[in-house]
Amino acid sequence: MNCTIVVIDDHELVLDGTVNLLKDHYPNATIQIAQTRQTGQTLIEQLQPDLVVVDLSIPESEGATARFETGIELLKFLMQHYPTLNIVVQSMNPKPLVRLKPMIDDHEGGFTIADKKLRRDEMLTKLDMALNGGTYLPKEMKLGLEVKPEWLELLRLAYQEGLQDKAIAKEMNISDRTVRNYWTKVQDALSVYPEDNQNLRTQVGIRAREEGLID
Repeated sequence: MNCTIVVIDDHELVLDGTVNLLKDHYPNATIQIAQTRQTGQTLIEQLQPDLVVVDLSIPESEGATARFETGIELLKFLMQHYPTLNIVVQSMNPKPLVRLKPMIDDHEGGFTIADKKLRRDEMLTKLDMALNGGTYLPKEMKLGLEVKPEWLELLRLAYQEGLQDKAIAKEMNISDRTVRNYWTKVQDALSVYPEDNQNLRTQVGIRAREEGLID
């Protein structure tokens, strides 16, 4: 098959293994590699590839720390700007992808999620499926949480930026009452309810991390 593939992964051993697998399976493919979001995004913009294989936890730039948030932002950019791009996400922890569930559902290109521990034949199945426009999500994602973007922003500002409600309201350009309403919705979605001797916000943060909604 004549196609162009971009592989983005900062782990050299995994990167080499993925590239060798692709070369064996698609001997006529043009394969380019990147180890950061910035380099990968530039390659995609330049090459307009048929398939992108990306690790979910990647660094923004050389020397930066690999983070799930960086991979999430890259995927969000790709689905917004390349609606028919075929994508394979490699990760041993796909839970953070629940943040993109509505976008994945609407994406016109192939989109599969592959655990890095998959056997060779299983990985090839996920690659072929994505390249042919198919979709594969783990069962837990199909049955998982449905959260709104504004709830995710609330969680990010509260737990990753450390902002209090008034600052969150100002940052999101909403009222204090709306912030409180968002908290109620998030608590209900995560099944976190008031209990004696339990800090509600702490419990929400714990559950949100368990579900992959925040890093």
